Amino acid sequence: MDNPDDRLNFTVQYCFPDSNSSCRKEVRTGPAYIFLFIVLSCISVCTVFLNLLVIISISHFKQLHTPTNLLILSLAVADLLVGLVIMPGNIMQLVDSCWYLGKLMCSLYPLIEFVLMSASLCSMISIAIDQYIAVCDPLLYSTRVTVCRTSVLIILGWSLCLLYVIIYFYFNDHLLQSQISTTCYGECLVVLKKPWIIVDLVFSFITPCSIILVLYSIIFQVARRQAKAVRAVKNNVLHKKRVIFTSSSQTKAAKKLGFIIFVYLACWIPFYLSSLSLENLTSVSMVWTVLGWLTFLNSSVNPLIYAIFYSWFRASSKYILTCRIFETSSSWAKILPENC
Repeated sequence: MDNPDDRLNFTVQYCFPDSNSSCRKEVRTGPAYIFLFIVLSCISVCTVFLNLLVIISISHFKQLHTPTNLLILSLAVADLLVGLVIMPGNIMQLVDSCWYLGKLMCSLYPLIEFVLMSASLCSMISIAIDQYIAVCDPLLYSTRVTVCRTSVLIILGWSLCLLYVIIYFYFNDHLLQSQISTTCYGECLVVLKKPWIIVDLVFSFITPCSIILVLYSIIFQVARRQAKAVRAVKNNVLHKKRVIFTSSSQTKAAKKLGFIIFVYLACWIPFYLSSLSLENLTSVSMVWTVLGWLTFLNSSVNPLIYAIFYSWFRASSKYILTCRIFETSSSWAKILPENC
């Protein structure tokens, strides 16, 4: 008969069997976990694939090289990196609770994650400002908002996000030292203290989201006035009709992008509300895991919103999936509808 103690020792596994200081491996098996890993892996793959379609579409087709689409491109890049880098890392830790990428990556990983999340929010703010100018001052939009200026704004925004995250983690407790757990080898434990959760809540959520909501409230008020103006001048001269039509189309675009903002808030508000109820938030807590994945899902949903609302995304996706982008002069193909 087997000794019970021998059976117990046989089931114990370690992240790094050759190291005496290795953490114990908590292997999660069973149909429920297998199903969970498959679902999360599919989400990661779909996030990468869909956002890659957005990036290729806007980058390849000349007709899509507009200031607004450049901002959407910036958002898609951040979402793509979430699916390519952040999601697989979280899935890896869910599989057996071990961290195999070393201490340096353990330190850099939360920094990368926060930079990407901050860049997404920065893109949202830029999109809101862009649509505010387009709807509230449509006649001067083309002169005030250009591709060159938008490109500079995107670079500046990503740079400021990186600077903010470095400062945030440094003051949270000296970035490259404190984020590494020393209890055993193979563990990556990130701890965010309550005061700094509040600071992050104010500076990277409440303030920017308030700006976005104020801008969109103004946009929709202007949209209602423009709708009344359209009905009032139906019989006016053709030139005036064209001006009103342009303004109306920009208002529709603002409503579509406003829905993206709403989805973003819906994904992030539960995370911040729950984090306020905890003294410290750790990367291995159930709150971080569940609500963290809810925030990741926002990166998967954005390209689906494009597919639903934007005809140019559906048309460009057909070009890409059927390999027609390799045809000569395909970049000059007419993707946008004639009345857009």
